[in-house]
Amino acid sequence: MSAPPFRKVLVANRGEIARRVFRTCRAHGIATVAVWSEADRGAPHVLDADEAYCIGAPPARDSYLVGERIIEVALRSGAEAIHPGYGFLSERASFAAACEAAGVVFVGPPGAAMDVMGDKVAARRAMIEAKVPVVPGVEDVQDVAAARSAAAEIGYPVMVKASAGGGGKGMRVVHDPAKLERAFEAAAREAMASFGDDRIFIERAVMRARHVEIQLMADAHGNVVYLGERDCSVQRRHQKVIEESPSPSAQMSARVRAAMGEVAVRAARAVGYRSAGTVEFLFEETDDGPRFYFLEMNTRLQVEHPVTEAITGRDLVLDQLRVAAGEPLGYAQEDVELRGHAIECRIYAEDPSTFLPRPGPVHRVRWPQGAGVRIDAAVDDRSEVSSYYDPMIAKLTTWGPDRPAALARMRAALRDTVLLGIPTNIPLHLRILGEPDFVDGRSVSTRYLDLHPELMEPRVMPDDDPRRLAVAAAAAVRAATNSRPAAAEAGTVDEGRAWRESARWRG
Repeated sequence: MSAPPFRKVLVANRGEIARRVFRTCRAHGIATVAVWSEADRGAPHVLDADEAYCIGAPPARDSYLVGERIIEVALRSGAEAIHPGYGFLSERASFAAACEAAGVVFVGPPGAAMDVMGDKVAARRAMIEAKVPVVPGVEDVQDVAAARSAAAEIGYPVMVKASAGGGGKGMRVVHDPAKLERAFEAAAREAMASFGDDRIFIERAVMRARHVEIQLMADAHGNVVYLGERDCSVQRRHQKVIEESPSPSAQMSARVRAAMGEVAVRAARAVGYRSAGTVEFLFEETDDGPRFYFLEMNTRLQVEHPVTEAITGRDLVLDQLRVAAGEPLGYAQEDVELRGHAIECRIYAEDPSTFLPRPGPVHRVRWPQGAGVRIDAAVDDRSEVSSYYDPMIAKLTTWGPDRPAALARMRAALRDTVLLGIPTNIPLHLRILGEPDFVDGRSVSTRYLDLHPELMEPRVMPDDDPRRLAVAAAAAVRAATNSRPAAAEAGTVDEGRAWRESARWRG
């Protein structure tokens, strides 16, 4: 067995992604360091690490976003590298530079690549120069008059987008010229509030497209490979709900996959990319065959990376660590083989009627088990879902030799999941996985949930449904323990605020 790339790694994150990185580190003899806010005292990710250090108060701006404090912990603990996970500091070039200045390895891409790809206008220009196909559009639209001119040139419907946006923020689809002014001003306001940057660009709205992304891995020796695609078309408010690989599109052939992969590799080379990254495309199915357009590049490990690991057999975190240590990738494009089908469902602690976050205590957890089932979980028995952070509490991934087998395993795994104490979106997942158009797979687009509003409606469960019994049991436990957090009881916590503020990484 080869020597591990590092002796000790700090994970500058929390929840399921911190636990997932720790899992790879343990498997390869790498010591681990966790950081935690006061809201996460005793959280599962803290208990999973060899060492753990408090870095501040519950709000992320006072803890997980304080890069100087995290680097200080890395130096004090002797950690050689910092893995940022996703969200928080993962796509901040200034943090990568600060790590380098302190003599700590940042497990991610060069800051210059993050700077380019983190700005939609700069990324668009770089892709045009690299001959990567982009959606027709106009950049740096300064005012409403310029917006009208741009929309007339492109043709309606158009998408009004914030240059620095992400996670569905600062985005508006406009079908009617009379509504353009309001959409432009609203997008600019939202972008300024969320990202401190109100620059806007306008592009053609591709209304019946899939969201298909290519997973990349690149090293510092000039090697860049693509590891298949993920189809993330089932979205709510531009935020992914279900991801799968390979894409079930009838127009996704081996030839088209290779063409998209080669374009994604070209995009990565254009910005000197290194580490794991994802190039996202709009995939338009037409009578003349598919067309795909560059959407953006996520310069980090994606939330949905388990589906790629399931069909390729690769450990993307280990690849990240090895690349960060200066090692060559160790495999070429011809070595990448895709096997079977995988699907991932994101499980959130949220009200099934309003889809607003519902933090609180988790009294009892039972995760599904069995062949082809993987759970990446942020909570265990007696965990607390905090109101300060995004309410995603787990990712459930299933693999099968084909798509029907993967879907059958997912339906069974969701039904086997028990979470007492909090409501979740598991009922929504089960409704989607049973809906004929989704099961068929070929006609799904990013408008899938808009076209199936009945799936978003709450359902009344039969009296003998096991999930109803689980809810009743949870209510009894809550009443017996009276364990609702005092701050929430007093009405001092905005349960939706953290969810809204952290939406950027949810792509």
